[in-house]
Amino acid sequence: MSDVARLAGVHKATASRALNPSTSGMVNADTAQRVRAAAADLGFTPNTAARSLRTNRSFTVGVLLPDLTNPLFPPVVRGIEDVLTAAGYTALLANTDNDPAKERTRFDALRGRQVDGFIVGTARREHPLLEEAHAAGVSVVLVNRTTDRRLHPWVSGDDADGVRLAVEHLTGLGHRTLAHLAGPQTMSTSATRERAFREAMHAAGLPPLRAPVVAADAYTAQAGERAAHALFDRHPGVTAICAGNDLIALGALRAMRRRGMDCPGDVSLVGFNDMRFADEFQPPLTTVRVPHHALGAEAARLLLAGLEAADGADSPPVLPKTVLLPVRLIVRASTAAPGDV
Repeated sequence: MSDVARLAGVHKATASRALNPSTSGMVNADTAQRVRAAAADLGFTPNTAARSLRTNRSFTVGVLLPDLTNPLFPPVVRGIEDVLTAAGYTALLANTDNDPAKERTRFDALRGRQVDGFIVGTARREHPLLEEAHAAGVSVVLVNRTTDRRLHPWVSGDDADGVRLAVEHLTGLGHRTLAHLAGPQTMSTSATRERAFREAMHAAGLPPLRAPVVAADAYTAQAGERAAHALFDRHPGVTAICAGNDLIALGALRAMRRRGMDCPGDVSLVGFNDMRFADEFQPPLTTVRVPHHALGAEAARLLLAGLEAADGADSPPVLPKTVLLPVRLIVRASTAAPGDV
């Protein structure tokens, strides 16, 4: 560090601050650039291990995700990494495949690596592992999903408002028999969206008989197709569907094609998330856009704020909080007035 400071023409402490992502903002931008250039010329790399010894931190964060192949999660991870990297932290990702046993194994392995905290996208409504983590004082922030007990800070899109927007759009087009293809009942997102659907239908003056709900057993296209077939068998008069997510909506489109049905001529369809390629569906999917990158970024900021607060001996405890980010309805070609082709 002394050689870097000498080459850059600054004090050693200034060079140290400039090369530390969590303090580089305290240094004049031109000075910081000069220090980084000097470090590059000298082949200097900051010693993370030494920094960890000084601070009793590993500067790593465990990130548990249910399914990395789900298009929802890459932008969430990018948001997490953007914030953590800027603060000098590294994200260690673990995929659980929605398997509680695998999740526990991954969680324990990351704790064994002395991560400073966790960002968890695998929450279920009943979640013993997260209750144990809370009891043990492990720093955890939940992203997208939460638990019924709400023990940890949680960042999500405003699911209820998104469903309200979808129902208002469909009823505004003239639909009076709307169905909801819900997600798995173990997930908070499913419960929130289903409840919001029922409330929005009630607000529109439509009785429960005009608001059937069929739950898919997973947030996948395959599960969505099975649920859609069950819906059409039981409720052939449905003219519009609010799907629990875009993958369930994709499954519903497949079911319609197999039955010779047209979307939106026979049935209008709204998804949820606006995942990548939703605009490439045939027809392009009307859906609720959730700011997934912002979800990940805000979850990382919440975790870092909690870690910093915990560093102060006299700091008050960081209480669980909920952050709901606004969502938008993106209208495309999968919705139309009943009977329109």
